[in-house]
Amino acid sequence: MKYCVLYNPLARNSTCEESLEKLKEFLSEDDFVVEDMTKISSYKDFFASLDPERGIIVCGGDGTLNRFVNDTDGIDYKNDVYYFAGGSGNDFWNDLGRKYGDEPICINKYIENLPTIFVNGMQRKFINGIGYGIDGYCCEEGDRLRETSDKPINYTSIAIKGLLYAFKPRNAELSVDGETKSYKKAWLVPTMNGRFFGGGMMPTPAQDRLNPEHKLSTMVFYGHGKLKTLMIFPNIFKGTHVKDKKVEVFTGKDITVKFDRPTPLQIDGETVSNVTEYTVHAAKAPAKEETKEFAAV
Repeated sequence: MKYCVLYNPLARNSTCEESLEKLKEFLSEDDFVVEDMTKISSYKDFFASLDPERGIIVCGGDGTLNRFVNDTDGIDYKNDVYYFAGGSGNDFWNDLGRKYGDEPICINKYIENLPTIFVNGMQRKFINGIGYGIDGYCCEEGDRLRETSDKPINYTSIAIKGLLYAFKPRNAELSVDGETKSYKKAWLVPTMNGRFFGGGMMPTPAQDRLNPEHKLSTMVFYGHGKLKTLMIFPNIFKGTHVKDKKVEVFTGKDITVKFDRPTPLQIDGETVSNVTEYTVHAAKAPAKEETKEFAAV
C-alpha cells in the first residue's frame, strides 16, 4: 500500500465522505488505507508507526489543513504529504489554480515555513490568511447560526446585513516591520499568506505564498460609509478593490494590527472572538524546492 488517506468527516458541512469517494477514483483498491483524522490523538505516535516511504493524502478543507499543520508542528516526519480538496471554500486549492475534483498534489513545500499568528494568548500556524473585521464577524455569525439550524449558511447575506447595520467599523493601528499607521473606520484588515480566503475573496491579489522572503501582505479597507463600502465590497472577489483610494496593501514579515474595540477574527476560517489585536511573524527559513508528482496506481 502506497498511501495513507487522512480525511476529516466534518469537512464540507460533514459531507467529506463524498469527496473521499472521488479521491478513490485516483487510487487502486490495494493502494491505500483510510484513517479518520479526528480520531488521531497523537501525530507523533502516528508517524512513528508509519513507513516514511508511504505518502499521506489529506482530504478535507482549509480548516482541515490548518489543523493538520498545527497538530504536526515540530514533528520531524519524512513522508510526502499530498492534498485532495474536500472542503466548502477550498481557498488553498483555488490559490494553486486547481478545482474541486482535481487529482491530489504534493504540498510539502506549501506547508513548511508557514507564518505564525499570536492572538489572545494563542499561537498558531496558518495556511491562507487572517481575517479581521467584517469577515471575522461573518465567521462568528455563521458559527452562531450553525448551532441553531442545519440549513446551509449564506455568508453573502450575513456580510450584507453586517455592512448595512450589524457590524460597526473600528479605528485601527497597523504596524509593518516597525512602520506604524492609523486608520479611521477600518472595515477589514486581513494579513495573508496566500491570495484567497472566505470561499473566493481575494483581498491581496499580488500575494505569492512561495515568495522566497516569505513576506506577507496586509490589506486595509477603510474610510468609506456603509453604502459605499457595500458597493465596493463585491470587488474583493475579483481583486479589483485595490484600485480604490481607501484600500491600501502592505508587505512585510512582522505585522501587528490593533482595533479600538473587540472584534471577531478568523484563522483559515476558524473563528476567534473578542480580539483587540493580533501579531503575525513570517517564517525565517528559506523556501524549499519541491517537484514531487502524485503517482496514481
